[in-house]
Amino acid sequence: MIKQFFQRPWVSFVMRTIIYFFIILALIYLYSYSGVSGGNFIYKEF
Repeated sequence: MIKQFFQRPWVSFVMRTIIYFFIILALIYLYSYSGVSGGNFIYKEF
């Protein structure tokens, strides 16, 4: 019963969309957490 539910095309599409959305949110969070914009420029002393 559950297997038949997940084999429907619209259910598969919605589940993939939700998973990809959370992956993108995690990547944005990690990018903002690393402080890329706040770091010092590595070649500043040259």
